[in-house]
Amino acid sequence: MLAPDGLILRGGFDFPDDEAAPLGPSGRPARAVLLVGQAGASVWPQFSRWWASNPGVADPLDTWSRLVIGRVAEAVGGRAASPSDRPFLPFQQWAMRAEGLKPSPLGILMHPRYGLWHAYRGALLFAERLGLAAVETPIHLCDLCRGKPCLSACPTGAYSVSGFDHAACLSHVHSPAGVVCMAGGCLARNACPHGAGFRYPAEVQAYHQSWFARR
Repeated sequence: MLAPDGLILRGGFDFPDDEAAPLGPSGRPARAVLLVGQAGASVWPQFSRWWASNPGVADPLDTWSRLVIGRVAEAVGGRAASPSDRPFLPFQQWAMRAEGLKPSPLGILMHPRYGLWHAYRGALLFAERLGLAAVETPIHLCDLCRGKPCLSACPTGAYSVSGFDHAACLSHVHSPAGVVCMAGGCLARNACPHGAGFRYPAEVQAYHQSWFARR
């Protein structure tokens, strides 16, 4: 049901009894979660066609994801959840448990196959357990990367071992010098050698940069 829209299951787990889980389809705490997302720009053809037919929609990618995942949730008896739901749900922590991932120096979770070129678009919450256990963390590619080119590629030095300087990055992309980043994507992210086959095309990166620049 997810595949026609370029979406894939990204793993899942059962909530332990002592965890304060979000509400499931029955209105009681969910007992299991399956994460839904993408590898590379797999959703772009389907999303862009929908967007062309629905111009002017606020937060188009989020809206499209909610529609698609919501339909699947209804069909399988689950409840759809989105990373933009308020109060925010711990999607990054869920992803680390579901796929055994760790953050890169850029904050994006490093995937052993997709590198930094993947995303989570939503989740399916279930009233019953699915018999799924959290995954152990595989070898973290960032630990094996000696040069860490991601930390030196940013022209403003917004990324460092101490964190991300959001203000410096935003100031740069709004300046004339930030045209390269806006058109071709984050230079730091593109500097990572892992998962190059899943790198988003320039058009997709420009779309995400345009939304980042609005913050």
